[in-house]
Amino acid sequence: MIQTALKNAVFRLLPRVQMPAQYIGGELNAVVKDHRQVRGKLCLAFPDTYGLGMSHHGLQVLYTIMNNDAQWACERAFTPWLDFEALLRQNALPLYSLETFTPLKDFDLVGFSLQYEVCYTNLLTMLDLGGIPLHSKDRTLRDPLVICGGPGAQNPEVLAPFVDLFIVGDGEESLPWIMDRWMSLKEKGGKSREDMIAELAGGTTWSYAPMFYEPEYHADGAIAAMNRTRGDVPREIMACTINQDFDAIPLPARPIVPFVETTHDRIAIEIMRGCPWQCRFCQSTVIKRPLRVRSVETIVQAALESYRNTGHNEVSLLSLSSSDYPYFEELVNRMHEVFTPLGVNISLPSLRINHQLRSLPNLMQGVRRAGLTLAPEVARDDMREQIRKKIKNDDLYEGCREAFKHGWQRVKLYFMCGLPGERAVDLDGIVDMAEHISAIGKEVRGRFVEVTASVSNFVPKPHTPYQWNGMQTREYLQWAGQYMKRRCKIRAVRVKQHDIECSLLEGVLTRGDRRIAPALLEAWRRGCRLDGWRECFQPNIWWQTFADLGIDTAWYSQRTRPMSEVLPWDHVNVKKGREYLEKEQTRSLMQLEVMADAT
Repeated sequence: MIQTALKNAVFRLLPRVQMPAQYIGGELNAVVKDHRQVRGKLCLAFPDTYGLGMSHHGLQVLYTIMNNDAQWACERAFTPWLDFEALLRQNALPLYSLETFTPLKDFDLVGFSLQYEVCYTNLLTMLDLGGIPLHSKDRTLRDPLVICGGPGAQNPEVLAPFVDLFIVGDGEESLPWIMDRWMSLKEKGGKSREDMIAELAGGTTWSYAPMFYEPEYHADGAIAAMNRTRGDVPREIMACTINQDFDAIPLPARPIVPFVETTHDRIAIEIMRGCPWQCRFCQSTVIKRPLRVRSVETIVQAALESYRNTGHNEVSLLSLSSSDYPYFEELVNRMHEVFTPLGVNISLPSLRINHQLRSLPNLMQGVRRAGLTLAPEVARDDMREQIRKKIKNDDLYEGCREAFKHGWQRVKLYFMCGLPGERAVDLDGIVDMAEHISAIGKEVRGRFVEVTASVSNFVPKPHTPYQWNGMQTREYLQWAGQYMKRRCKIRAVRVKQHDIECSLLEGVLTRGDRRIAPALLEAWRRGCRLDGWRECFQPNIWWQTFADLGIDTAWYSQRTRPMSEVLPWDHVNVKKGREYLEKEQTRSLMQLEVMADAT
């Protein structure tokens, strides 16, 4: 059912773009169905480049689940790079799905996965190029249902005018339900688009249709209430949680193999969802609860089948904290037993720093050993108490020592700066820790080992105990980065700070409400595109747009909010709820007082 005319028109443009293979479809294991033989068609629209989107495990999972059902045709679309977007516009061609070159406007449902807030302009680009009206209120029954899920759905308000329905929580069960119910409503007919969306929202506790909610504000600009405009939609939105056995959720055993190199060019297997820890800064540990694990044999067999269907030479075992998987040693030994004879590497991208790290290098004989990636987040024990990430430096240092003995050549450490209560000694600790690890490498290998301290600028996220805290200022973050770089004495150690302007924008979009939406739209109209990419990001346009529209960005991102204030995302009740977050915030404030007294 490929739309040949559009495909031919696109192919004539491809010699003029970078990496044309990302726009042609036809990859190994892609699923192409005849639209005349299915009940409905949906497009998984990833609001970023093909290379990032095809590296996202969740997209492959949902693609597999939906295409395993014969009644649906599930296809893919990604944000085009600047050169291809310009050519599509110049030639009046629509953005299309890779499977059949179907314009986005011709699908029944278009679903976006919101992984990173600064990618929100990409959603507008894809809607516009795909021929779908940007605003939900302007769409008719001829237009697709536009839904969004992922971490960005935890605060849906900034995108409220542009999205028909937000899905909060796990997508494996919610997406098939929404697709089936939407098609049933379309087949039955007789209702307006608005009433159909209301029926979708009212039929669950985890779908949020922002068109039926209206914020009320205090005189000082804070939200007074979020009022429903009709009574048949839920007052509060709860997260969808998979109820069936986690082993029963199919893994993508035939993942699509791209023609081009992608960010994560390997097989990905999710071994566990959730995290047993409750770090105060981490949104994922809240929204991915409860903890669910797959059995060792399910993981091994899925990885083996994926290998046979792709030929990839690396398997990545995914979770928020892979070494906290309860059968970790058994799993690694079993993977080694099965995949080492095949010449396939095993990667563990998320390891917790604990006593197990000391024995991990010996255990991981069949694992690729180029670099070890760890996330201490902070370097001092009192700050660890503050963020609730209880790790020990001795475990980190001895783990690195063993890794160097077993052939690891470099280390990447993830830290944060700008945390509540941060002091100069905390920044000192980051540099000291990186240099100490490099020096351990010299003891073991005869030369200083390359250590990168990757420092992100802390953004307080919704649904975490820090959601009431303000973000640090531009001036502070600039000072902190320069301070750490000046303190580095070992040439093999590098401090790499995340782009401050990008972090500040993330703070506004993460913590904003509906009054930010006009600025998002205007910045996009002024040319903001692919803001997560350094070479495309234009912060001056963003800040000028906010100023022109009279938006005080610091009020949204840097203001400490009283716990009595209604937050823009309070009606989205994720997992443990506000009472737990308030208790943790109170404990945090008490610990900050103790830290200040001790300084």
